[in-house]
Amino acid sequence: MLDTKEEIQQLIGEAFEAQKMSYAPYSNFHVGAALLTKSGKVYRGCNIENAAYSPGNCAERTAIFKAVSEGETNFSAIVIVGNKAGVEKGAGELCAPCGVCRQVLAEFCDPVEFRIILAWGEDTYKECTLGELLPYGFIKENLDH
Repeated sequence: MLDTKEEIQQLIGEAFEAQKMSYAPYSNFHVGAALLTKSGKVYRGCNIENAAYSPGNCAERTAIFKAVSEGETNFSAIVIVGNKAGVEKGAGELCAPCGVCRQVLAEFCDPVEFRIILAWGEDTYKECTLGELLPYGFIKENLDH
């Protein structure tokens, strides 16, 4: 899937919908993610902060953990949107996944085929692969003896 611009825009729209659910009272940086499975299902995630900081969770991991908890482990793409409260779509900076999220993605996603779309708006986005964002990731094959 995601063969057309319309399909990419639809997934970007899902990420913006997820961003609306963000709980970010400390940083006011609201992130949404839309994870596309190879079967065509979409799982949304948002960032969830905590007063103690470290118990919080990123939008990307929220989406992945929701999918895995429902038996889905084959993913083809994720869209990530994020910005400070009050910044309009199409403005601001791109929001790339943190190192922990990149590592979690590496557990389930092919580094060459898995697409990561960093969006500012439905028509403004940058696309890359997981391998480009995490070129020397630690993966399960590293544990094979």
